[in-house]
Amino acid sequence: MPFIPHTEADIFAMLESIGAPSLDALFDEIPADLNCAGLKGIPAGLSEMAVTRLMHGRAAQDGFYSNFIGAGAYEHHIPAAVWQIVTRGEFYSAYTPYQAEASQGTLQLLYEYQTMMASLTGLDVSNASLYDGASALAEAVLMAVRANKAGVRRVLMPATVHPRYRAVVQSTVKHQGIELVSVAYDPATGATDLAALDALAGTHAAALVIPQPNFFGALEPVDVLTDWAHAHGMLAIAVTNPLSLALLKAPGQWGGGNAAYSSLTPSPSPEERGEPSAPLRGGDVVGADICVGDGQPLGVPLSSGGPYFGFMTARQALVRQMPGRIVGRTVDLDGKPGFALTLQAREQHIRRSKATSNICTNQGLLVTAATIHMSLLGPEGLKNVALASHASTRALLDKLASLSGVERVFNVPFFHETVIRVNTPVPDVLRALRAQGILGGHDLGRDYPELAGCILICATETKTEDDLEQYRQQLERILSRRNGREPGVPPCAYK
Repeated sequence: MPFIPHTEADIFAMLESIGAPSLDALFDEIPADLNCAGLKGIPAGLSEMAVTRLMHGRAAQDGFYSNFIGAGAYEHHIPAAVWQIVTRGEFYSAYTPYQAEASQGTLQLLYEYQTMMASLTGLDVSNASLYDGASALAEAVLMAVRANKAGVRRVLMPATVHPRYRAVVQSTVKHQGIELVSVAYDPATGATDLAALDALAGTHAAALVIPQPNFFGALEPVDVLTDWAHAHGMLAIAVTNPLSLALLKAPGQWGGGNAAYSSLTPSPSPEERGEPSAPLRGGDVVGADICVGDGQPLGVPLSSGGPYFGFMTARQALVRQMPGRIVGRTVDLDGKPGFALTLQAREQHIRRSKATSNICTNQGLLVTAATIHMSLLGPEGLKNVALASHASTRALLDKLASLSGVERVFNVPFFHETVIRVNTPVPDVLRALRAQGILGGHDLGRDYPELAGCILICATETKTEDDLEQYRQQLERILSRRNGREPGVPPCAYK
């Protein structure tokens, strides 16, 4: 808690200056029957030292674990310089730039952030962030519906989209007459079932949501899905992990009759492939139309659940439908460069009926961290982190899949998380691993009943060979004991 400098004498002087007898008098317009008699659930005040001790104790309750949970929140190394710079007063205390001429530093940082995100996603324009990835997807769905000239209020939502994202979108649109149509996944691959999608070909929808990688970590056939959406008059909404884009094809390049799967290598640009960068012949559109996701992997610590920030990029043609704000670069009358808010599509700036969102601010501090993080790592640094994370997960999968009672579930390329099945109840396995200081993954049966017995595992560049081997050994011990065997003894020895 920051030090609050106002003494009782200061408060008395301020009240005397404005002619108010007490602090309560400042709120005398509130009816007496609405005032509470006190906060009965609030304990007595503590000293600064006691509060510090209490909060250290609360923080220690989180424990120190070797973390193999992904599921939308990822443990990455954050260079010490990132938050050392972020917490400088110039960044730490900066707020929404209402008076743009007095906020050039903040505006320039947001401009640089937008430029980086547009480059990373391969799209034309980025806003200055949203609350988190889930609400960003909800805003993208609303944006697609607004942009649909036929007034269609239906969006196709694959079951491979993060369950929490789907829940947030449903909560956002359910009272606005917008229908979310679920698209099943292929049980063999964990990717969107193309046959199930074709069965919806006659469904008039404003957009198709395309996760990459999806909630299971699997790589979706993004080119096929993007072309399918455009062929059926729908916008393509990409939901991506921004770190994965250091390796995978940018959403702005999806589609156009290319191979079904992006590879774990940077894809050449259309120009490098000898293809036009403009839309293909016949007016076909190449690439996703909107891209959203959570920026947490870019320099934001897990912090017991947040806060995070959402990003959104889109085609220039859709810029007027974007929520939030956009910062632009210009020159003044003397030719000197400067920055300004070029789009503020919120109700405080324009008529309420014309507002695209009621977003009141952005997660500016976290955007600052992401901008500094990307600046420090650069394209090669981001690529190396992504490669190391992918390699760690492959190594972990190989180790675990070699155990009796463990099998790989989906036969499809993945980024840095994937799914295994164990022959022992997952809650018991994860509880036993936790007792050994290992957070073993996410129980998929909680959201997908058909995947009871399956664990979503994730490894990043923070995991060493020793970490992976410790997980393998502890899982082997747990499964062996519960199946009546000693670790390392093959099942045939008990027959």
